[in-house]
Amino acid sequence: MKPSKSLQYGRLLRHTRPACFPAATALCLLGMVAAPQFARAADNLVLDANENLFYVLAAINAAGYDEGIRLPDNNPIRQQLRDYIQQVNPAVLPELKRFFLTNGRRRTPGQDLAQYVSYALSVTGQPDFGWRARDVEIPPDAKALEGLTPLLIDFSRQVNLPALWRKARPVYEKELEKYHAPLVSMTNKIDGYLRVATAGYLGRRFQVYIDLLANPKQVQTRNYGDDAFVIVTPSADPPMYDIRHAYLHFEIDPIMIKYGIDLQQKRSLLDLVQLAPLDDNYKNDFVLLASESMIKAIEARLDKNKNAVDMAMRQGYVLTQYFFEQLPGFEQQQQGMRFYAEDVVRAIDLKHESTRISAIKFDAGQLQRKANQVVVGVTERSPSGRTLDEAEAQYAAKNLDKARELYLKALEQKGSEEEHAQAWFGMGRIAALQSQPDAAVKLFEKALGASPDAFTKGWSYVYLARLAKAASEPAKASEYYKQALAVPGASEKALEAARKESQSVR
Repeated sequence: MKPSKSLQYGRLLRHTRPACFPAATALCLLGMVAAPQFARAADNLVLDANENLFYVLAAINAAGYDEGIRLPDNNPIRQQLRDYIQQVNPAVLPELKRFFLTNGRRRTPGQDLAQYVSYALSVTGQPDFGWRARDVEIPPDAKALEGLTPLLIDFSRQVNLPALWRKARPVYEKELEKYHAPLVSMTNKIDGYLRVATAGYLGRRFQVYIDLLANPKQVQTRNYGDDAFVIVTPSADPPMYDIRHAYLHFEIDPIMIKYGIDLQQKRSLLDLVQLAPLDDNYKNDFVLLASESMIKAIEARLDKNKNAVDMAMRQGYVLTQYFFEQLPGFEQQQQGMRFYAEDVVRAIDLKHESTRISAIKFDAGQLQRKANQVVVGVTERSPSGRTLDEAEAQYAAKNLDKARELYLKALEQKGSEEEHAQAWFGMGRIAALQSQPDAAVKLFEKALGASPDAFTKGWSYVYLARLAKAASEPAKASEYYKQALAVPGASEKALEAARKESQSVR
């Protein structure tokens, strides 16, 4: 089975004119002729530069971010930009420097960079740099930098960041050229191996952004909802191993979540990895551990490197050997991994794997990759929140009974009041779909009584209005629609539904 042609990887190709970026003086930056914008890539796969990253990294470079500035892999644009801003000497610069020195500093320079990357991916950009998402979805490390916003607005205006971005764009385009062919080759190979169907991409995007203003040889990944991001800083050669690893997460994680209930039945294996040099997330989340183990098994299979399996097992990814043994069978048939994984997951033999894991002598510490520092940034989730993610996946797949079971589980787990409200809301939707109006009303009322976030609150009122309308209670429906419209920060779709539907209430 060949990879689907409908992915249109060809649209990743950038048709650009050769561009020269003189390194002699900072004033060369302003002398550049702006290059035309790239054509947009396919909706599910993007290779590009990111304007917000340019703005934010320009600001922190001016404010004192010096990490890696003397390394030879830096692109000349970084120093040129710093020199130019120093010449302009914007009025906001002293305050920007104070913010950088005193706000949101982390334990390591890599973590310092990581939070600014998170912030850049979480804001809308010019002119107001507002948040893209509702508060509950903003990554905590980005939220901690909220005080940067007014300073960034002033800085952008005083140095004319949009103009600098237009003039710097050709430099980024030249850097992007060396990533295009390897990225297309890698994604085609992975999609062909996993037998990815077009439907698997709906609503999801894998985005690779090149940033030239940060410490060289860094690869950072983010998973925010349906969007996966890989941010790569200057490097002599594209770090394709790390980009491939992130792409495998993009493909494999949803599959493991899909079979999360089956995996949870094997979670007793977690007891055997508590002494492994794993991040605590892997020690507490069996689905996460299984996903990483599957990815390492696929990498070892593609690279024909059995030693990588042994290394992964010693590091604590204890299902790697099992999945590696199953992959030859997968390769000999035509079914895609999305469906084949169900039988593989269910066939995990607890007794056999427990014996195998008990015999492992775990390494003393985590391995550190020399070529790249990989920083994985994800929105922190409580146990209840992680279960909600699984529940939503089952709900989207119309597995309503499994979704209800997971929503109930989320209520029993540690989590915020907002997360528990989301669980009640999820069960309310299921009851409404299954023609149980009385139960649905009670569940939506439970959601409203559990300190819901604005998204959940707005939609709960909309659903209650619809149920009242169906029960021939127009006055009650009208009141619910009014309450939905009065929720600050409610979803635009919820507000639109309330406005439109309230007009037909008699």
